[in-house]
Amino acid sequence: MDRPAYLKGLDEYFASRYSDYVKLSAIDGYRMPDMIYVAPDGNVARRDPSEKRLCRQADAEVLLERFKAGLEDTDFTFSFRFRTLREALHDPFEKVTFKKLLPAALKRCDETAESAGRMLSVEPRFWEKIVRGKLYPEKNLVLALALTSRMQLPDVIALLTVCGFAFSSESVRDVVCEYLLAQKIFNPEMRDACLAEYHITSLPIAREGE
Repeated sequence: MDRPAYLKGLDEYFASRYSDYVKLSAIDGYRMPDMIYVAPDGNVARRDPSEKRLCRQADAEVLLERFKAGLEDTDFTFSFRFRTLREALHDPFEKVTFKKLLPAALKRCDETAESAGRMLSVEPRFWEKIVRGKLYPEKNLVLALALTSRMQLPDVIALLTVCGFAFSSESVRDVVCEYLLAQKIFNPEMRDACLAEYHITSLPIAREGE
């Protein structure tokens, strides 16, 4: 049976974006390209690092399957962290914080803080404190919130930024989540299939029966 188009699209996206070259170079059969070469003008030049990505390999599909076979989720974090004293003192005067950005971001995807919280695997008492700005969400929670609430990518980037995070092309989790958000793949079955394809298990998404 042919693989679904959204999984094929994810593989193509991942092969063109993922940039942890230490892990890529460890794949059996991966061929490190010559990064230094003599340019037509006779000068020694260096190729762009993107030449080392999987999409540049002749047998990219085979190498990607080998890479996925050895994956395990190492991006576990707690869902939140406590504010430092400095943050607690400065937050009231900051124009942009997670607490201030969240309502508008949720409104654009027809959700409220209450409805969004029900889709997350985080205790209600802690979610309430996150919404009120008493606790700061960790990256895993922001990504889970974005995927379950069907957020727009610019809003996700803004929320990550105020929490001190950004999408990283060296993170399997980040590349997969960025693909899902950019392609607006929010159907739970499709979303979970993409996460499972790359062995991403640490996102605090509430599952049926929890």
